[in-house]
Amino acid sequence: MKTINFPYIAAALGSMLMLVVMRGSMLAADGQTAMPLLTLLVVSEFCFFVNAIAVYIGIKHSIATGFQAIYTATTLLCALLAMRFLFLGITLWPL
Repeated sequence: MKTINFPYIAAALGSMLMLVVMRGSMLAADGQTAMPLLTLLVVSEFCFFVNAIAVYIGIKHSIATGFQAIYTATTLLCALLAMRFLFLGITLWPL
């Protein structure tokens, strides 16, 4: 696999796991989440790092080869997903 394809894979994986985290973090009537809290935190952290690495690779590749609209849009999607997973992880963390 070429590393330039990583942002596409990270965007697809991040989008799918965002649905899992959003669905799993819904509160039931007893105040518990649908999925265990540790699972939600691990998935959020994993996806944050995957998407942050994809942003780094995407920016590095865009600088080296020039502007490509779909590649830049995918890199921006990865940046948005990374930020969202970061904030979800902070929100889910019990204080």
